[in-house]
Amino acid sequence: MLPQFNQCRKAVWEAVNPNTSMKRIDEAFPPEIRKSARQTDMHIEFRNGSTWQLVGSDNYNALVGTPPIGIVYSEYALSDPQSWAYLSPILEENGGWSAFISTSRGNNHLKRMYDFACSSDNWFAQLMTAHETDVFKPEQLKSIKAEMIATFGSELGEALYNQEYLCSWEGAQPGSYYGKQIALARKDNRITEVPWTSGIEVYTYWDLGVDDSTTVWFMQFAGMQIRVIDYYENTGFGWEHYSKILKEKPYTYGDHYMPHDVEVREMSGGEFADSRKDTAEALGIRPIITVPRARDSQAVMTGINSVRNILSRCWFDKTKCWQGISALEGYRAEYDEEKKVMKNHPLHSWESHGADAFRTFAVGYTPVLDKGADWRKKVNKGTWRST
Repeated sequence: MLPQFNQCRKAVWEAVNPNTSMKRIDEAFPPEIRKSARQTDMHIEFRNGSTWQLVGSDNYNALVGTPPIGIVYSEYALSDPQSWAYLSPILEENGGWSAFISTSRGNNHLKRMYDFACSSDNWFAQLMTAHETDVFKPEQLKSIKAEMIATFGSELGEALYNQEYLCSWEGAQPGSYYGKQIALARKDNRITEVPWTSGIEVYTYWDLGVDDSTTVWFMQFAGMQIRVIDYYENTGFGWEHYSKILKEKPYTYGDHYMPHDVEVREMSGGEFADSRKDTAEALGIRPIITVPRARDSQAVMTGINSVRNILSRCWFDKTKCWQGISALEGYRAEYDEEKKVMKNHPLHSWESHGADAFRTFAVGYTPVLDKGADWRKKVNKGTWRST
C-alpha cells in the first residue's frame, strides 16, 4: 500500500530496474508463477491461488470484499492513518499481519505507531539510520549532506538530511505549510491534555465531503486562548451520521461553521431539494454559519496564512486530536517533479481534509472574548493552566 493510488503504477507496477532493464514487478513475481495479471487494478493471481494487489491509502475501500491476510505499507508517514483504522480489524479477524516501512517525516502518526510498537510485546520495531545499514559509505553521506545544505540552505538542508538519512523525527515535511507552527506548539507543550470545560460552549468547524472525508474540529474559547478539544473524520456518511456523533458527545454547542458548499441544493426527482444546510439544521446541527468563499485567485493561500497566524494561540488535546494534528503537520505544497520545485498550491491528499476544516476556522473565526471569564477563575485555582 502506497500513500496514493496514482503512485502505484509509476512507482511499482511499471517501474524498471535501471541495473537490469527489467520491470520490477517481473523481478518480484516472474510471469511463470502467475495465473493472471489485471492491468486496471494492478492485481496478480498466482498459480497457487494467492493474490497480490497494489492499492493506495486514499482508496483502501478497494479491498472491501477481498479481506487481506497481509498488508505492507510503503511510506506510512505519508499515508492516511484512517486506512489502518479500517483495515486492522480485518487482519485481526483473519489472523493476518502487517508491516510499515517509512521515512520519519515529522512527529506524526508514524511516530505514534513506532512508540507504541516499541512498548508492545506483540510488535517489532526497528529504526536504522544510514550509518547502520551500510548502504552508503561515510564519505558519500558527507557529500550528500553538503549537497542538501547547498541546495536548500543550512537550516532546511540539515533538517532534510537528518530526516532522510538519520531518521530524525524533528524536521517538518518539505513544503509543509504548518510544520514550524506545529513543532513550536509541541515545544511550548501546547499539544497536551486539554480537557473539555462544561461551562463553555463548543464551536465546530467543518470541511464537507461525500466521496472524500468530512472533518470536524471542536473548539472552546477562553479569553484569547483557543482550546482545540476534539476532532472527528469519516467518509461516505450522510448528515444523520454526523448529527448522531455530535449528540453523543457531552458538549453544549455554539455555532457550527461550514464552507460555502453547505449552501448547495441537491437534485431530487428533477427538482431542487433542500440545501445541505437545511438538511443539517433539520437534524439538529444548528445554527450553521456559512463561511463565504473568497473570490480572488489567492484565496487558499490567504486562508493558509490565516491558519499560520492563529496557530500560536491554539492548544490541542493530544489524544482526541492526534489525527487532525497529523493532517496539519503533513499538509504541504505539491512538488513539481520536472522542475524540482514546490508548486504554489497544496497537494490534494488525505491531509487536505483536516487542514481545510481548520482553514474554515481561521477564515471564519470571530473572537468569543466574553466566554473566558469563568474559565480564567478556574485556571487561577489550578484546575488547568493559564497563559
